[in-house]
Amino acid sequence: MLSKLDQLKAMTTIVADTGDMDAIRAYSPIDATTNPTLLLKAAKLPAYAPLVEEAVLWGHNHHRMTSEVAERLAINFGVALTGIVPGRVSTEVDADLSFDVEGTVAKARAIIAEYERRGVGRDRILIKIAATWEGIRAAEILQGEGIDCNMTLVFSLTQAVACADAGATLVSPFVGRILDWYTKVEGKTYTAETDPGVLSVRQIYNYFKAHDVKTIVMGASFRNKGEIEALAGCDRLTISPVLLDELAKDFGELPRRLDPETAAAHSPAKLSLDEKTFRFLLNEDAMATEKLSEGIRTFARDLQALREVVADRLLNIAARHELMSDTIAG
Repeated sequence: MLSKLDQLKAMTTIVADTGDMDAIRAYSPIDATTNPTLLLKAAKLPAYAPLVEEAVLWGHNHHRMTSEVAERLAINFGVALTGIVPGRVSTEVDADLSFDVEGTVAKARAIIAEYERRGVGRDRILIKIAATWEGIRAAEILQGEGIDCNMTLVFSLTQAVACADAGATLVSPFVGRILDWYTKVEGKTYTAETDPGVLSVRQIYNYFKAHDVKTIVMGASFRNKGEIEALAGCDRLTISPVLLDELAKDFGELPRRLDPETAAAHSPAKLSLDEKTFRFLLNEDAMATEKLSEGIRTFARDLQALREVVADRLLNIAARHELMSDTIAG
């Protein structure tokens, strides 16, 4: 009998939700995705010190700002990841640009240009953008330029449909964070079948398949193995190393739960969204509104923490160089 991980791989594309390259090698996913939170954790691990040091030395030698060094660090990780996974690597636009169309577009173009300068084609990269109205408009521009986008922090069908209407390559509904909200607000205990996050992804998947939407659905942010099993058959699932390990050690049967052949029977009616309708429907959904805002704040906070790590390293290098200069002069 195959493990549940191997069974899942036969019906769903597996994406590693980590910046830990050793874990990625261990589980052989097709794609990899990063965000400021994952990069912050990885940057503190001794194994990745060379990637950090290269970015910091570059910043010191070229007199670059901390934000530029942090971006280079993210790309360093991304380039390394493209050497491990056969598919795509997602690199996130700064969370503090989540409500800035022009800033998001400019940053995405710069990221892609740097990848291409290093020999990594845009067909290997997905640009991660928060699924705000402004982020969706930026994605529409970028997709028109052949820059594929992974729309993150998706908590509602409204967001997912707006992303698809803009031509986004992929949407990432956050299963676990939806569960967190309902558990806190309603005080209930959920099974995998009643899990609000699972039901949200199923709704989006069924809508996309029933209405022939080409945008990929990638469930993300899982709290337990049961959520993953309940979404077997989804286009893609991005899974942490801990849960990948649990799936690899479980040799029970894993039935397919999502299927394009049966999607139409479970699909919501087609939505027509302009900006006013999008904003109103999102506002009506307290969970999606709160979790989107919280997610942006969390990514922005961790981005700032990453920049602080970089700033400390830059100061240390400057101090070392000053000491060496004083020693030589003395």
